[in-house]
Amino acid sequence: MAEENETILEEFLPFFKALADANRLKIIGLLARQELSVEQLAGLLNLRPSTVSHHLARLAEAGLVSARAESYYNFYRLENQALEEMARRLLQRDSLPEGATPTELDAYDRKVIRDYTLPNGRLKALPAQRKKLEAILRYVLGDFESGVSYSEKQVNEILAHYYADTATLRRELVGYRMLSRETGGEVYWKAE
Repeated sequence: MAEENETILEEFLPFFKALADANRLKIIGLLARQELSVEQLAGLLNLRPSTVSHHLARLAEAGLVSARAESYYNFYRLENQALEEMARRLLQRDSLPEGATPTELDAYDRKVIRDYTLPNGRLKALPAQRKKLEAILRYVLGDFESGVSYSEKQVNEILAHYYADTATLRRELVGYRMLSRETGGEVYWKAE
């Protein structure tokens, strides 16, 4: 998962860096209308050609512009398809959360666990806030092994180490799909 997060970050960072400059945004706006040379862009933006070339290089690295040679000049155009594809990827629900590293997520969980547990690891209470409750449930889930089936009695024994109301804790783990169970509720297992 860490490699996947790094891949997502490596893909999104150049895109955001390329757009993190007012002049580069202006260049994209101008190229959205028509192809232009460095000199034309420099004149329209009141910038030196070397500065425009630098900005175009950053945009090209992100795949947002491309050039075609004509005579002594390069004419640049906006790569609409690349821009649309990146926007589509950014707006997918799973893409942005995947950019968060496990370390950042773990730090949040550790803070919540510290706030809601006693020194012996037992829970003071169950948080009302969903995000905090999920952190607590991940903490409790650490005592369950993947691929192992548990009876309800075994589940309750594990949960009793954390919280007196094992039924509520068990129901939350099932409700958040962290534990799965057979229809009769006699066999439980850690959800994948």
